[in-house]
Amino acid sequence: MSEDKLTNFLKSGKDWSRLKTSIHGIFILKLPAYRRSPTRLAVELNPVDLTGNTKKRRGLVIRSHSELNDFNELFQFEKLSKLLDMLDSVNPMAKDAPLKKGEDIIEL
Repeated sequence: MSEDKLTNFLKSGKDWSRLKTSIHGIFILKLPAYRRSPTRLAVELNPVDLTGNTKKRRGLVIRSHSELNDFNELFQFEKLSKLLDMLDSVNPMAKDAPLKKGEDIIEL
């Protein structure tokens, strides 16, 4: 991964814009300044379909390594999987989005 490319994206990217990485479903997100927090980059985890389009408008935003650890702990709960199984059985199926082409990505 190129720190120069990340620095450039932090300085010149639009707020809330997304930069693709070489791993499908992992993006770099530019967060705007908010109160005492400066403009910064975060990781967004957002599943993609077969065409590479995100399945959700906004995914899981992770701002630091400690947040990642907190989420990892939550994902370990066995009851979460059981709850999602119940939701899958109740919710209707979603349709896939159309293909997008010509986007820049960052290599990880």
